Amino acid sequence: MDLQQLTVFVTVAREGSITRASRRLCLSQPAISARVQALEQSLSLTLFQRTPRGMSLTADGEILLTRAEAVLAARQDLLRQAARLGGGPAGRLRLGAGHNIQPAPLRRLLTELARHHPDVDVALEYGASRDLAEALQRGALDAAFYHRAGPAEEGLIAWELARFSIQLVAPSDWVTPGPLDWRRLETLPWICPGADSGCGRAAEALFRRHGIRPPRIIRVDKESMTRGLVAAGAGLGLVHEGGTDEARRQDGVTVLCEAGPPVRLVFAHRADRADDPLLNVVSALVDGAPVH
Repeated sequence: MDLQQLTVFVTVAREGSITRASRRLCLSQPAISARVQALEQSLSLTLFQRTPRGMSLTADGEILLTRAEAVLAARQDLLRQAARLGGGPAGRLRLGAGHNIQPAPLRRLLTELARHHPDVDVALEYGASRDLAEALQRGALDAAFYHRAGPAEEGLIAWELARFSIQLVAPSDWVTPGPLDWRRLETLPWICPGADSGCGRAAEALFRRHGIRPPRIIRVDKESMTRGLVAAGAGLGLVHEGGTDEARRQDGVTVLCEAGPPVRLVFAHRADRADDPLLNVVSALVDGAPVH
């Protein structure tokens, strides 16, 4: 049994599917199946039931899933402590961050690096999630925090830090009782970022799903501005679930619906740099579940 087998086990358990786990881990489906079988053989236990709908945990698998997650978390904690004790490497870290990511994980990482690894020179660059993932793939960035709405990008390894929905909100006095009237909503002003952002893609998906194309779209790439404009009655807006909580605290804002599937905040770097000492230190300082 090794840590990679445990990572595969946890990922298959979370995804409920060999296919989805293979996309997450950037491994072939036969490789995923082989690691699951090897782990089952080493433990002399059956961890999954294979069904037409996918992979479901057995009773033994349910018990061991919690332990496996604890082992992987303990590994991260060990690396984190070692990074603090060992002085760590020096060098330049080209770090990317999405425009509208939650600031806490980034702030925590930068604080830890400043306190315990003063020889790491951080260059922080903001951008759209898709652009950051592409920059990682071509080697223009070392690591990045960004929002992932679809499958894992090829060649990257990632840790999930948070999961949330994107919601459509409106000024409360624009809302009428009953089902949403999408033809009426189409005539109203919409406040959306560009289509290369998570909220922008969610808006485009809404437009396609309901066969609408609002003629008045205010392009805003800062969610705090979107929330303020909606509260002021300037238009409909799309905000992240946590942002919706903040929007609710502003008078006159109502949630209309969820705009699409959940979005994940991930921290990622290239898979072929998994043994890079600097990235090992940085990854150990980031709290998250490995999703690759």
